[in-house]
This record gives sequence, C-alpha cells and structure tokens, in this order.
Amino acid sequence: MVLGILTAVAAAPAIVGTTEAIRQGQRENRREEQRGRKNNLTVTLLRRSPYRVQFDGASIVLKDNKLWIDGRQNKSSNESYHPFTGYFLPWPHGNKEEEWRRLGYTSGEGLVTTINDENFLNWVYVDKDTHEVKYGIRVEAEEHKVGPWDCTKIEHRLTFEGWEAFMAVQEESGSDMWALYFDCNDDGLRRDGQPGKLGKMMLELEVWRKELRRERYDAVHERFERLELREEHGQKAEEVSASARQANDFDSRLQVQREISTQAHATDFETKMQQQRDLGKNIFTK
Repeated sequence: MVLGILTAVAAAPAIVGTTEAIRQGQRENRREEQRGRKNNLTVTLLRRSPYRVQFDGASIVLKDNKLWIDGRQNKSSNESYHPFTGYFLPWPHGNKEEEWRRLGYTSGEGLVTTINDENFLNWVYVDKDTHEVKYGIRVEAEEHKVGPWDCTKIEHRLTFEGWEAFMAVQEESGSDMWALYFDCNDDGLRRDGQPGKLGKMMLELEVWRKELRRERYDAVHERFERLELREEHGQKAEEVSASARQANDFDSRLQVQREISTQAHATDFETKMQQQRDLGKNIFTK
C-alpha cells in the first residue's frame, strides 16, 4: 500500500508535465492554424484625418505588381482588382528564418497572396530602395526585403520586421487608389526617390488581417482533421503509458513522456499546410 502511494506521488509531476505539454501544443497548433488560413487585408488610419471615412475599413488590392488601398467610394464594374488573399509561409530558399533569428527577430515568415481567381501565388515584399509593398515571383522578390512578416498576438494586425510603419501614398493627384508603403527607416519616406522627398500626400495606417468567410466545406474539412489528430494523440498517449511503465526510474519515465508528447505535436501544422504548399510549388521554384 505504501509502495503504491509513493509510486503515485512520484508519477504525479510527470502526469502534470505531460498535460501541460499537450496543452501548450494545442495552443501552438491553434496559433499556427490561424496563421495558415487565407485572409484579406483592410486598413484604418492611425490618426484623425478628413480621409477617415474614405479609408477606415478599405481593402488592400493588387494592381501592377503593387499593393494598393482601394479608397474608391463608387467602385465601377469595369475597374475591379484582385483583393489581397494570402497567408504566412516560410521562405523556401536558403535559411531566411535562421538569418532573421540571428538578427534578433523572435518570429516571422514570408508572406504570399493569390494573384488571380486560379489561386496562383506570389510573394509579398518591400522594395529595398523605394519601400513600396509589392508582389512577384521568387526571383523578383528575393533581392528585396521579403520579411519577416508577422502579426500582433491579440488583434492580428500585420507587422513587418517586428513593427508597424505602413503608409498610404497618393501617387497621382486626385486618385482614390493609394499605394501601400512601409517606412523602413522611420523618416517619413524622405530619402531620394521616395514619396516624402517628392512631396506626395501620405497617411499613416494600421493594416488588419481579415479572415475569409467560413463556408460549410471548410468547417467539415477541419472537423475531420481534428478527429484524425485526436486519434493520433490517443495512440501517442497509450505509447506514453506503456513506455513509462517499462522505464526503471522516475527521471526515465519523465523523459519518455516529454519526448513522445513533443513528437505528437511536431507535425500537426505541417499536415494542415501541405495542400497550400503544393498549390504554390510551381511559383516558388521559378
């Protein structure tokens, strides 16, 4: 009886540790899941302005290999633009994520968007000279600033290189289509060739991720994925119990549980993202 009590006491920390590891994995999976979902982008003005009615909630669209804020009040049917429809994705060539970590960035990836109704993908990047936010295939993007892109943890506003400095620039006087820029040097885009130097009208923005409407197909697909993952985790839990019983001491049991718990969650996000990776594979290899 005493031996049974001592065994239970010794096993309790291991059980708590395993439970916490599973919960942490679930939280991480939910975070990665929302990062991998396609979303549109909308904007709000950072400061009070007569343009607030025109721009608050305006969509970001694609035109001429650049991202634009569509501030038109009356959108004519013969002037429609493809909306930004994208998600975060690791940069596929070299080791960008490791390079960004060495530079002190804690998180962030590349950013892709569909460019047409056939769902062809392009990379989103910031022009290293003009600081325009553009899109293009890999060979066009890689010589410029391709990331790290990320979002704020609570409100999911878009960030670049860890902060927010998005600007709307009226490149043509009187136009309701304003180009999207990022003020990389925090100087009001006032360097040679930049719009601040040329006296263009500019507005500071916040850029918001807006998830696409959830259809029945999406819900059913994700539900089946969850059921498959639950079955996999159940099998892993059985492995934990069997391996822990076979271990000779407490430290060994704890290590076995940690390792198997980690393995149970290591590939969840990759499974969810594989179809999207395959969709853009032809674009990434050009």
